[in-house]
Amino acid sequence: MEVVARVSVAKDFSVTPGPRGRGEGKFSGDEFLKNVLRPPFKAAVERGGILQVDLDGTEGYATSFLEAVSDHLRLKSDEEPYLVDEINKYIRDARVSS
Repeated sequence: MEVVARVSVAKDFSVTPGPRGRGEGKFSGDEFLKNVLRPPFKAAVERGGILQVDLDGTEGYATSFLEAVSDHLRLKSDEEPYLVDEINKYIRDARVSS
């Protein structure tokens, strides 16, 4: 599938992404999902393509920050490529356990 939309966590959201829930702190994964990720993700699915999420430029991630449906999502990190594998493994493990 082709990349049809792109989001940069650092540029489009925050260089300091926070915890999973809004009640747990600023720049939460829930806030990112609702305000930044959902619209281009929906557009990518409707177009039958992939949304690429650029992880570079942040100060790090809590393990709970980024959960997504990987069929229409491509993660990218030139600065720390291992993050992509770790997040994809996390998504796979969550699917197996659900």
